[in-house]
Parts: sequence; C-alpha cells; structure tokens
Amino acid sequence: MSMPSHQLLNANLIPGGVYRRDELAHLSKAVDRDLAKLVLDGNLEKVAPGTYYKPRTSKYGVLPPKDDDLVRAFLRDDQYLMFSWNVYNSLGLGLTQLYNQKVVYNFKRHALIKLDGRKFDFRRPSRGFPKILSREYLLVDVVNNLKFLAEDSAATKDAIKRQFKNFDIEQVLFFAKQYGKVSTKKFFEDLEK
Repeated sequence: MSMPSHQLLNANLIPGGVYRRDELAHLSKAVDRDLAKLVLDGNLEKVAPGTYYKPRTSKYGVLPPKDDDLVRAFLRDDQYLMFSWNVYNSLGLGLTQLYNQKVVYNFKRHALIKLDGRKFDFRRPSRGFPKILSREYLLVDVVNNLKFLAEDSAATKDAIKRQFKNFDIEQVLFFAKQYGKVSTKKFFEDLEK
C-alpha cells in the first residue's frame, strides 16, 4: 500500500524550513489539498498567504521560524537588509526608543506585513542599501529616517554633530553620498566642513 500524498509531501519537508506553495507544487498532484491536510494535522503552519513553516521542536516546545527564513521565502530572494531600529540605540547618540518590528530594505515590496504574527516593515529605498550593516551606514540611516522615529529630530542631529568624530568619517560620507536622501547628504557634507 502506498503512502498518502500529503504524507509523501511531508516527508520531503525539513523541520525549521519555510516554504512557498509554488516550491512544493511539483511534490504533489493536489498541493492545496495536501497543504491544507498538513496544516490541519499540525505538521505545517501557515505563516503568510502561500507560505508555510514546518515546525521544529526543542526540549522547550515548538520553535518559531527564523526571521531570515520567513523574509527570504516571502520575497523569494535574498537581496535584502533586515534589522531593527533598536540598533540605533547602540550608536552612542542617546537614543532610547524601542521598536517592535523589523525593517526590511529590499527591491520588491513596500508595505507593513505580518509574517507568522510578527511585523515586518518592508521598504524599497530609492537609492538602494548595502549588503552588510555598519555603524557608519546606521548613522546615515538614522538621518534618512528621522521623521519616522519617536525621537526628537533636533536633539538627534545635535548628538550626531557631537559624536561625528567617533565614526569613520570617510565611510559616513561615502554612505551618505551613496544611500542618503538629498537632505541627509547635505547634513553630512555640512558636518565635514
């Protein structure tokens, strides 16, 4: 006796993996029916439209999917930069606000989206973004996003002026030129003078 198709599908999924429906279609002749059965049985969790998570467990219970796995599956590529604005607090500018969502710079989506019950702020910066976060890029990004932050803009700019010498100025100016908004570029160019 052969194995039911939903069990065959389940056998091909790795615990901790996040999958798009279209990635699984070749594994089943009735992928929607099989996915629905696996979700009903608790073998899969639907974390977003067309996106599923094969639960991974530890001695403490079911582990949630990793943010990177969720975002990569949702965007269908790995061309993104994800971080929380909470990292701004580590720049020594006296920033203290906490934010409960991740910002995802990418080339495809621009929306506030929940994946697995967590908020992700997908943004498409018009000037792009680097592949890796650095303190210098974050300093430029703070100025780019001042109007969205729950911090006093004037006080933040004053703090940047006082702390500017503690950063690699050449790198800051490079990132400002490469990724900064017009007002951000001007702000950093004026600081260099």
